[in-house]
Amino acid sequence: MIEFAREAYDDVVYAGYDGAPEEVCGVLAGEYGEEESTVVDAYPTENVADTPEIRYYIDPEEQLAVIEEIEDAGLEVVGFYHTHPAGPTQPSETDADRAAWPGYSYAICAFAGYPYLGSWRWQGEEAGFEQEVVRVVDR
Repeated sequence: MIEFAREAYDDVVYAGYDGAPEEVCGVLAGEYGEEESTVVDAYPTENVADTPEIRYYIDPEEQLAVIEEIEDAGLEVVGFYHTHPAGPTQPSETDADRAAWPGYSYAICAFAGYPYLGSWRWQGEEAGFEQEVVRVVDR
């Protein structure tokens, strides 16, 4: 399960609205757990993909800088997020090909009619993504 503080959840959804028609992306921060994680903040990053309308890619140097910022704030990396402005609510084959953090959450916000934020834990190449429950709480 992944629990989002309302503000972090809203930040991801509104960033998706503001970034459309391109995918937006970033790093989720809070408290990491193997079974349950809590997101208290979403750190946006630039999408440097060649085709940002249908792909996302976080520059490795920017990702490292954001991770250091998260750790300096006393938080842990919980996972990553991106949007599918016109795509499916589940991870794509490309998302699976690029997933690199086993055990961490990959949240996707899709906008087919009404925003839907789902999350999947990457279990590695053999097992792929496993959908997890998303809970939103006011803090």
